[in-house]
Amino acid sequence: MSDLRELVRGLGDCPGVYRMLDESGAVLYIGKAVSLRKRVSSYLRPAKSPRIASLMSAVRHIEVTVTHTETEALLLENNLIKALRPRYNVLLRDDKSYPMIFLGGAGDFPRLGFHRGARREPGRYFGPYPSATAVRETLHLLQRVFPVRQCEDSVFRNRTRPCLQYQIHRCSGPCVGLVAKEDYARDVEHTLWFLEGRNKTLLSDLKRQMTEAAARLDFEQAARLRDRVALLHAVQERQYVDNDKGDADVLAVAEEEGVLAVAILAIRGGRQLGCKTLFPRVPEAMSAQEALAAFLPQYYLGQSPPTHIYLGIPIA
Repeated sequence: MSDLRELVRGLGDCPGVYRMLDESGAVLYIGKAVSLRKRVSSYLRPAKSPRIASLMSAVRHIEVTVTHTETEALLLENNLIKALRPRYNVLLRDDKSYPMIFLGGAGDFPRLGFHRGARREPGRYFGPYPSATAVRETLHLLQRVFPVRQCEDSVFRNRTRPCLQYQIHRCSGPCVGLVAKEDYARDVEHTLWFLEGRNKTLLSDLKRQMTEAAARLDFEQAARLRDRVALLHAVQERQYVDNDKGDADVLAVAEEEGVLAVAILAIRGGRQLGCKTLFPRVPEAMSAQEALAAFLPQYYLGQSPPTHIYLGIPIA
């Protein structure tokens, strides 16, 4: 312990990552800090919990890496936890990237599609969604309301006649020039409004177009717009959640016999998108509050968090 105290005295008041090692050199715990000196020295005081006491009884050396910012420390900590899997860290088992909806590509006729992974292609990304099923349900709904293509760009560029999606009125046929750029752009704009949760603006614009179509005796177009409005009303009644900001995640935590479950309910654009449950690996004797505090940075790192995150239990 005296060696550790000597090491702490040499640490600076700067952000970074610390790794606690046992006698064999195996990493027991990885943490981040705004101030390495303050954070690491706190472990050398009398332990407040059995878990910390157990950890420090096995620690023989501490290694540190200084970073420029707290954000760099967070990224490095996350990468090291995934690579080394220390026994005293919370580890998010579901390490796949989360599914999103992508809108972009092909110039004047962008596509809607399922996306998972790095955001390399220029365009708009919406999500993350709680599951691939939630993404596909939303894409299916959008296909029924706004005929924006969902085919890959390679398919779009090589078509010589409209596909089945055009025949069943799920696409307006931009691949073979069956829709004007202006009309397609309007459908894309409405799709964006829907995904952004601007439902009042969207419904108001559709009703205006419906009235204008009826006034010029284009009853077929007016009927199509009427059906879109009715479908959007039905979706709102089924999925709407009273949330002024539109985007939120609600997290509930349950712990029993050392197993932690985190249930996440996703709300995007005022619509409930479903729930998923994760089971992160949690060290022994770690409280649910401590586990949730460690879980959150891993879950949201690399994705855009919603405006609000509601937790079932308070954390530091």
